[in-house]
Amino acid sequence: MRLNELKDNPGSKKTRLRIGRGIGSGMGKQGGRGGKGQTARSGVRLGGFEGGQMPLHRRLPKRGFNKRDRKIFNEVPLQRLQAAVDAKLIDPGKPVDAAVLKTAGVIRRTLDGVRILGGGELKAKLALTVNHATVGAKAAVEGIGGSITLIEKKILPADEAKRKKSAAKKAKTGKPKAAATEE
Repeated sequence: MRLNELKDNPGSKKTRLRIGRGIGSGMGKQGGRGGKGQTARSGVRLGGFEGGQMPLHRRLPKRGFNKRDRKIFNEVPLQRLQAAVDAKLIDPGKPVDAAVLKTAGVIRRTLDGVRILGGGELKAKLALTVNHATVGAKAAVEGIGGSITLIEKKILPADEAKRKKSAAKKAKTGKPKAAATEE
């Protein structure tokens, strides 16, 4: 085997079809674009236009709602935690948070936080620090002597000012009006 003898496997490379190079090529004249009109030109702007008829995407009703600041959490069932403890990837004596779960390979990447689910059985006594936990998961962890600490949402000073302002406004409008005196 020499360098000058190297070549691709037969059929692995196809030559590109050169369009618009004469009638004898089979792809001359209109070059595969069909007849004349909008689609024969570059920069086609069809995108759902139905000749003035109300387009399908406007005829159908809108459904659902997408939250703007939606958070995506890593969901970890109890059985996966127990499997990591059994494989000696998590030390039950130390606190467990998102960084520990990532190094143990329980979660691939830390998203917006960790949510503990109640699927499976947990035998190890763990001290978990997570964003969310289901009622069943919390009961199961605390039932064997473990603990779940929920990370509180960080409140920015601007948000705190808004909250106080709206609370004051509610308190102001929530008071009953003074009864009109009878004369």
